[in-house]
Amino acid sequence: MDLKLSSQLASDAARTAVDGVLGPPIAGWDGGERDAGDHRVARAGAGVHGERHRLIAVLHAVQDREGWISPGATNYIAQRLDVAPAEIYGVASFYALFALRERPARTVHVCVDLACRMVGSDEASVPIGAHPSPCLGLCERAPAALVVEAGEAPRQAVIAPFTAIEVRRVVDGEWPPEEAPAPEATPQVGDASLVLLRRVGRVDPTSLDSYRAYGGYVALRRAFDIGPTSVIREVLDSKLVGRGGAAFPAGRKWDAVARQPVRPHHLVCNADESEPGTFKDRTIMEADPYALIESMTIAAFAAGCEHGWIYLRGEYPRAMRHLQAAIETARARGFLGDDILGSGFSFDVEIFRGAGAYICGEETAIFNSIEGFRGEPRNKPPFPVEVGLFGKPTVVNNVETLVNVLPVVLGGGLAYASIGTEGSAGTKLFGVSGGVVRPGVFEVPFGATLRELIDLAGGLPSGRSLQAVLLGGAAGAFVGPSEIDVPLTFEGTRAIGATLGSGVVMVLDDTVELVPFLQRIAAFFRDESCGQCVPCRVGTVRQEEALARLAAGIRDGEMPLLAEIGQVMKDASICGLGQTAHNAIESAIVKLGAFAS
Repeated sequence: MDLKLSSQLASDAARTAVDGVLGPPIAGWDGGERDAGDHRVARAGAGVHGERHRLIAVLHAVQDREGWISPGATNYIAQRLDVAPAEIYGVASFYALFALRERPARTVHVCVDLACRMVGSDEASVPIGAHPSPCLGLCERAPAALVVEAGEAPRQAVIAPFTAIEVRRVVDGEWPPEEAPAPEATPQVGDASLVLLRRVGRVDPTSLDSYRAYGGYVALRRAFDIGPTSVIREVLDSKLVGRGGAAFPAGRKWDAVARQPVRPHHLVCNADESEPGTFKDRTIMEADPYALIESMTIAAFAAGCEHGWIYLRGEYPRAMRHLQAAIETARARGFLGDDILGSGFSFDVEIFRGAGAYICGEETAIFNSIEGFRGEPRNKPPFPVEVGLFGKPTVVNNVETLVNVLPVVLGGGLAYASIGTEGSAGTKLFGVSGGVVRPGVFEVPFGATLRELIDLAGGLPSGRSLQAVLLGGAAGAFVGPSEIDVPLTFEGTRAIGATLGSGVVMVLDDTVELVPFLQRIAAFFRDESCGQCVPCRVGTVRQEEALARLAAGIRDGEMPLLAEIGQVMKDASICGLGQTAHNAIESAIVKLGAFAS
């Protein structure tokens, strides 16, 4: 391939960072020293891009070392991976956490999204030297900021909640103090009725022995005892459905992959929860990481998967540390790798670090990202259970879905299905944020009402009244004060034109200005659209423009136009981002009377 390299050279630090991921170059053709006997061997087919899936890891390594991805570094990566610099630029520029222009080694990202906006963090309030950011998944501690520092020993930290003075100090050189422990996000710690959160705050997330003392790996042993077919039968009997928003039956997905004759099979844990207001998966990964690893091992055993990936959003430094340590310890102690617990089953897990792209929460966009491409969704069919990651059958579940597998295997599918309602089985995690006394992650059985959940979070502060609840996140819908007795079930929310979505419950009290809130939702979707399909790429821009005109008092023809834009996005977009980008705005107009005056 003619890579069309520029004349710029990578620094020694950038070369070291790349080689740390790929190993040293073998010859001059891939970035090593040239000599007279260094002949070029042409490679064709899959061999040309055999290492392409390591591109994003390499980009992370360079940015971690130098703080940005220079043209010289891009040239060196192109030589090492046999990928054109223009294509590398196209991938790097897709992800918000990668910088293609030189910047200081330390970067402070200040959240200006929905939960943080409600407490005063917007674009105008970001201190000089910091950068506005979409949701950082720290909504229970709003306002939040993420600090990233490049160098020989790169590091990350969060400041949540922050003050402008604290951010200014960090920009000027101070390092923030250690963040609050993960149990701070779970006000129900110690409640004996908890299922998914029962270990949070009780176990040491860095200790495998602590996890095992609280029942860890008992479910995996039972899975090995009953066999993969019986595990799938228990999951089918449990009526467990996906907890990321789509609510597809988990057992059917596992069974479909298990039946595929094509090998290998893959397992992907979707831990890229980037929906504004969502932080439940982060809490599990930070406070109970071994539960996720055990659950993934059971899922892999049932579906016949040889390898697993945790696609972890790049803004979760503590989750990254705890998961990586747990994987290494589990592998060293025989709970991952070859012949796990003497069962004859082999399975391993690696973390794939995301780089700031909401669209990568879509199951096929994850595949493109892991394979080293822009995170653009694929057309379906074929579905992932047949043609998924690297073209092979793949199971994709999010964190909450997977950790539900432990109680299913331990107690049996029928017992699990007896919790909740006929159409919504089990318990559900909700991230409650905004205008409540005790924001955090709460676990309740399906069927609890929205009012009961808000009361569990301490209700509204004294003197405040309820304006609305954003249910399901930016892609969800608003619920008015007259609807808060809705049962939190798939069927209950559907009946009022809402959705559980990713478990977001964002409470808006009477102090929140609704119109700027809606404009931020529109700006989020405009910015996060991958741009692949016209209805979403153009529609999200036109939606934001129409809202700006409405906010400015221009009414003539704007409401019908806004409705038409929303309908086109819903009908014609390739994936769920465009299909749901108008939902919350439409519900605010219909239910809350937005722009009525």
